[in-house]
Amino acid sequence: MESHTFQLETGGGRGLFDITSQVEGFVAGKGSGLVNVLLPHATAGIAIMETGAGSEADLLDRIDEMLPRDDARYRHRHGSPGHGADHVLPALIAPSVTIPVVDGRLALGTWQSVVVVDTNGDNPRRTVRLSFVS
Repeated sequence: MESHTFQLETGGGRGLFDITSQVEGFVAGKGSGLVNVLLPHATAGIAIMETGAGSEADLLDRIDEMLPRDDARYRHRHGSPGHGADHVLPALIAPSVTIPVVDGRLALGTWQSVVVVDTNGDNPRRTVRLSFVS
């Protein structure tokens, strides 16, 4: 297995951050196999979805509906208001995905991208681990 980490600067803002190009760069020239993308954090997840057509805002809106950002409903209450919701997020949007790689290219659909979903404004930097198995 070959593994690599990189830092993703989120600026401490809530949002979706497209990391497709970093994953593509990692698998380029590696042949065929599987790449795992892991976000080793307790308050964010990884998703595969279409970007650039409004889906990012739609996803964040649905997350806000499912996980309202108030402290009244969460037992986990350190950090900024609503931080308990951030700790529930990875149970809904997993912290890792595995993607097939064919001849050094991600086997994603035409409109699919790999994104970090981060609703935690308390953490301005994320570590992403990429692991390739041929």
